[in-house]
Amino acid sequence: MSRCVVIADSSCLIALDNIDEITLLPKPFGRIFVTPEVSSEFGKPLPPWLTVKSPARIEEQNELEKTLDPGEASSIALALESPDTLLIIDEKKGRKTASDLGIEIIGTVGIIVEANAAGLIELSTGLVDRLEQANFRISFALKSRLLDPKPRIQ
Repeated sequence: MSRCVVIADSSCLIALDNIDEITLLPKPFGRIFVTPEVSSEFGKPLPPWLTVKSPARIEEQNELEKTLDPGEASSIALALESPDTLLIIDEKKGRKTASDLGIEIIGTVGIIVEANAAGLIELSTGLVDRLEQANFRISFALKSRLLDPKPRIQ
């Protein structure tokens, strides 16, 4: 899964950090960008493979902040500035907004599936259970698809 630009919202950073799996993120992607707002929401020192970058057009971010939180708004605004961008975002409203704007999206669960498919990790019920125990919501249907031997989830 190679992209020119990969941008992460805070939800995946927080979820994977909560289960001590944050080092999973750079495995399929390499360098990942986050905005200052996402860095602030994460609230911890960033790993060296995360690069902080602000959107150039703050007016787009301000417009998005009318309906989204600052991390989501800034991530989407940054994604709009680069072709061939993959945005890692989990919140339903942010995912819909990004998708409506033509941005390719993936969520935390999708990252886990992709890393498993690439042979970078072994997907297990234990990993999914740890996510749920860390208050990451996964629907029963998504959990069933995730644990299917051949899942493909975004």
